[in-house]
Amino acid sequence: MGLTLFPGDGNTRSPDVAWSYTGFNAFRERLARAEGFVLSAMWGFGGDRPWSDLSTCLEPLLDHPDDGGDPLSAAECAGILPRLEAVIDEWLLEPAEPLLQQHIEDARQLTVVLRLCIDKGVELCFL
Repeated sequence: MGLTLFPGDGNTRSPDVAWSYTGFNAFRERLARAEGFVLSAMWGFGGDRPWSDLSTCLEPLLDHPDDGGDPLSAAECAGILPRLEAVIDEWLLEPAEPLLQQHIEDARQLTVVLRLCIDKGVELCFL
């Protein structure tokens, strides 16, 4: 079992991005580190730090149920995309290691999906 993020455009041929639940958690943990905090310290992830203590445009992606929950709006996707692209650029400067390479590929695929959501004005769905 796993998780798929996809555009809510009704087209089953639209690009998507998929993870195992463990893989998605590791991806979000790395994104949180890129934003300067530890995901497990956050409310909803085992910690008690409120999300209101942070300012990151990645919050809609980071503070979201693994599956289900409300989809992200096209506007939220537009807010996430530039920072995600910047994080990819930062990761490319880090020493290569297998998990990092996978996270870069996953992030690149997510940017494709986000861009499609923005261009079509549709939501990003979690399943």
